[in-house]
Amino acid sequence: MRTPLSIKILAVLLALGSVPAVAMAQISVGIGISVHTAPPALPVYAQPPCPGDGYMWTPGYWAWGAAGYYWVPGVWVRPPAVGLLWTPGYWGFAGGVYGWHPGYWGPHIGFYGGVNYGFGYGGVGFVGGVWHGGVFRYNSAVMNVNTTVVHNTYIDRTVVNNTTVINHSSFNGPGGVSARPTPMEQQAMNEHHFQPTSAQTQHFNKAANDPSQRFSANGGHPANVAMNRPNGRYYNQQGRIANGVSSGQLTAGETKNLEGREANINREVRNDRQANGGTLTQQERQQVNRQHNNLSRSIYDDKHNGQTAHYGNNEVGQRRQNQQDRVANGIRNGTMNANQASHVEQREQNINRSVAAGRADNGGKLTPQEKQNINKRQNSTGNQIHNDKHPH
Repeated sequence: MRTPLSIKILAVLLALGSVPAVAMAQISVGIGISVHTAPPALPVYAQPPCPGDGYMWTPGYWAWGAAGYYWVPGVWVRPPAVGLLWTPGYWGFAGGVYGWHPGYWGPHIGFYGGVNYGFGYGGVGFVGGVWHGGVFRYNSAVMNVNTTVVHNTYIDRTVVNNTTVINHSSFNGPGGVSARPTPMEQQAMNEHHFQPTSAQTQHFNKAANDPSQRFSANGGHPANVAMNRPNGRYYNQQGRIANGVSSGQLTAGETKNLEGREANINREVRNDRQANGGTLTQQERQQVNRQHNNLSRSIYDDKHNGQTAHYGNNEVGQRRQNQQDRVANGIRNGTMNANQASHVEQREQNINRSVAAGRADNGGKLTPQEKQNINKRQNSTGNQIHNDKHPH
C-alpha cells in the first residue's frame, strides 16, 4: 500500500527535527497536495454583490494542477447547513515544500495560515457576518450587499481597518505570512468538518479546466477573479472583455459597444428587481440569460474577427496602450463598472480616430500641434479613468 503524501512529508520533517507541535497539528488535518514552487501573490479584486440571503463568501485562491498554478475565483455559495462557516484553504511552507491545506465547513473558523484573503477573512477568524437565530446576518461594512436584495444586515466599521487591506502573500511560512494557530483556531480544527458542497466542487473543476485561469497564461492577473455565484455570468464575461482589451483583440470601439450592452443588462436587472421586491421573475431571468448568451457570442466574435488594436512603437502609441491597460485592470478587478468602461472607451475611440485622421493627412505622422492636442485629451481621459476607479 502506498504511503499517504502527508505522512511522507511528516516523516521528512521529523527526521530533520523541525516539526513543532503546531506544525504537526496542521499536518494532521491533511495536506491535499505539495509542490516546490511558491504560489503567486493574491490578486486584488472587488467582491461581487451577494446574490441573496443565505449565501456565504468563499475567497479566491491559487490551486495547483498539471499546468501549474491556476486561480479559483472567489464566489458566493450556500453552506451545506445552517450555522456553518467556511474556513478557507491555504498553502503552508515547511520542509522545503508548499503544502495545500484544503478549506472546510464547520461551526467555527479554523486556522487558514494567517493569509489575508480580504472581505472579512483578515487572517484570523471572520468578521463578515454572524449566524443569529438560524439566519446569517451580513456586516455591510465588509461585505458587498445590496439591502434591497439582502435583508439581514448590520454595520460594524470597527473591523474595516483590519480587513480591507489585502496582504498579497498567499502562503504561510518563511517568505510568506508568519502566523500560528490560536487556541480557539486549534479547537476549531479538531471539530467535525464538512467537505465543500457539490456547487463548490463544480466551481473548482470549471476553473481547473479554464486555460485563461492559469498563471502561465495570465501572469497573476486571472480573467475571472470573482463570481456572484457558481456558474455566474457577469464577472466571467467582464474578465473576458478585460483580457481582450489587454491583448488588443478588442478595439476601443468594440469594448465600448460590449460594455454598453452589459450596462444596459445591468440596468434592466436592477429596475426589474426594484419592481419585484428584489427578485426577478422566471420570464425575466430567461430574458437576461438570453441577453448574456448573445453578449458572450459577441465577445467571442469581436475577439476573433481579425481587428486588433495596434498603437505603434512611439510616444503617442505607448500612451494609448497604457490607458487601455488601466481600463482593462479596472474592468478585471471591478473598480470600473460596465457603464464607466463604455464611456471611457468612447473617448478612446474618438482619440484613435483623430490620430488616424491626422496621420492620413500628414504622410503617416502627427504634427507637433496634433500631438499636443492628443496629449491633452489623453490627460483628460486619464483623469476620468482615475476618478472612475477611485470615487470620492
